[in-house]
Amino acid sequence: MPEVLVACESTSEGWDCDVTVDDQRTTTRHRVAVRRSDLERLAPGSASPEDLVRRSFDFLFEREPPTSILRAFDLPTIGRYFPEYEAAIRKRS
Repeated sequence: MPEVLVACESTSEGWDCDVTVDDQRTTTRHRVAVRRSDLERLAPGSASPEDLVRRSFDFLFEREPPTSILRAFDLPTIGRYFPEYEAAIRKRS
């Protein structure tokens, strides 16, 4: 499993998270926006957007290589490509 480093900065609507993925062959960087409502819906009771983003990338790695992951996206975008995302990520919390 690739190594994932997540650093989130608070915004008025939630967090902007910088994600670095290192799979030993290549390093990719991503920018993920997480709204407060996303965190409440997908990780009820959690105060950590970093953990939610990390688990979301683990979900993505099961379906595609890091180089195929969008470079910038809002967290709910994952569900447009993988409809099972929200149900699966809630089970991982």
